Amino acid sequence: MNIREILNFSVIETANFHITVFNLLMVVFIFFITEVIIWVIHRVFKRKIYPKPNIDIGKSHTIYRLLKYFLWISAILLILQTIGVKVTFLLAGSAALLVGLGLGVQEIFKDIVSGLILLFERNMKINDVVEVDDEIGKVKEIGFRTSKIETRDNIIHIIPNSKFITQNVVNWSHIEKLTRFSVDVGVAYGSDVRLVEKVLYNCAVNHKKVSKKPSPFVRFNNFGESSLDFQLFFWTDEAFFVENIKSDLRFEIDKQFRENKIQIPFPQRDIHLIKQ
Repeated sequence: MNIREILNFSVIETANFHITVFNLLMVVFIFFITEVIIWVIHRVFKRKIYPKPNIDIGKSHTIYRLLKYFLWISAILLILQTIGVKVTFLLAGSAALLVGLGLGVQEIFKDIVSGLILLFERNMKINDVVEVDDEIGKVKEIGFRTSKIETRDNIIHIIPNSKFITQNVVNWSHIEKLTRFSVDVGVAYGSDVRLVEKVLYNCAVNHKKVSKKPSPFVRFNNFGESSLDFQLFFWTDEAFFVENIKSDLRFEIDKQFRENKIQIPFPQRDIHLIKQ
């Protein structure tokens, strides 16, 4: 048996299919070539694009994922044609099957379409800090059907893409890298309000993770029931770990208040007794 006879040897033969050794080798070859091309593209993006500071990592990741999906879809269609499957017939049969499944696949398609919308519109990108379902996390991966969010507790949440399209999502990194936050504090009546303002400002401006531009500022909010209410505003690009920054500021505020003899009051009531 020569090489031509071996390649033309029928492995599977039915009324509709005729698969030879050559067809199987072509399938393996297509899979191999597709994997190699994807690996090369990934290496190019990782070495040539990701390290550059002027290149948006999220945009690069989006382009890579779209190229990867396109290559695999093309490879699958080519494989089907190689083994003799009529793609038009397969698509028609798949459509009929999906109609039959009905509601069972609607959510899956909803997630897939939402994933495509996320990749094209780029309202959410890799490493963005987002808030969804009252949970704040960093986007680690945007997949075809689901996305992965890493919380501050280093827990990975796998979330259907449709949630990012149909629900209200806060993207702390969408427009500016710097985000404004605040710390609330109350001081006792009779305190020197200008001294309070100076102490609060210095606590913020001396923190290494608080931005100097825009500069922090202090707002005298209100005359409360038991305290004079202030609010310290600051900007940072560390939105993911901002609770740690707030904690640092509160520790420093408490220390500076003690050194400057500024009292933080506790709720109190005056009771007047009237003799009759």
